[in-house]
Amino acid sequence: MVEQTLDPENLARWIGRQEEMRDVIEPRTARSMQAVLDRAPSLQPGDPLPPLWHWLYFPIIVPQSELGRDGHPKLGGFLPPVALPRRMWAGGRLGFERALRIGEAATRRSTIKGVQLKDGRSGPLCFVTVRHEVFAGDDFCFWEEHDIVYREDPRPDAPVPMPLEAPSGEDWARRIEPGPVMLFRYSALTFNGHRIHYDRQYCTEVEGYPGLVFHGPLTATLLFDLALERNPGCWVSGFEFRAVSPLFDLEPFTLAGCRKDDRAELWARTPQGGLAMTAKAEFN
Repeated sequence: MVEQTLDPENLARWIGRQEEMRDVIEPRTARSMQAVLDRAPSLQPGDPLPPLWHWLYFPIIVPQSELGRDGHPKLGGFLPPVALPRRMWAGGRLGFERALRIGEAATRRSTIKGVQLKDGRSGPLCFVTVRHEVFAGDDFCFWEEHDIVYREDPRPDAPVPMPLEAPSGEDWARRIEPGPVMLFRYSALTFNGHRIHYDRQYCTEVEGYPGLVFHGPLTATLLFDLALERNPGCWVSGFEFRAVSPLFDLEPFTLAGCRKDDRAELWARTPQGGLAMTAKAEFN
């Protein structure tokens, strides 16, 4: 590991860095995800892996001594050593050629595509974009660009930002009742030690959130699932999502969407009517 920094030239040295990981899309993990979503665990070898469930695989596995304050692996290996303590998924984009299938051996090739420093209302921000390409054997399955944002700890006197108002007039909606057990189970399935999802004391006293943070990837997965449920038989060739404000385990929230020509517009609405996430699914 190397010393953390906010020097743009030092951070830019990570652009182009690559790593390759291999995993087997084994059925137990997929069936466990079905259980997290309160569904009968029925997936079998040969079945297509539902979209975005690849996030359950290719975990980053390091010893306890190599974890940072927040429970994530320390920076400075594959990811650049950004000298900001808090990190979140900011969003992502995906393009699909074919589904992974349960039982297949898969390879993920990852490249640091960009590192960008910005000044936000709450202080400095650093955006890191990672591109992944996923293969089953020699077959290309899909690509993904994953945006991560790093930021400072909140100031005690910092005002709580007001989220944008979520759209209305949806064609479909689904009520989600989050809870600590659901968040813990998803963290366990993804081998994600990020403490904001299960350590309430850390979450409220260190990072300044009112409750446990609902996983951004899980919100995106549920939005994708809603689009597929309401458009049966459609193949989604592209999907993108952007996190706008966090969701918490304190109250139920709503997923919503509508069909517009060859795409679905999707969003997550906070209990107060604010916009938590936007997404778009392109049908082919």
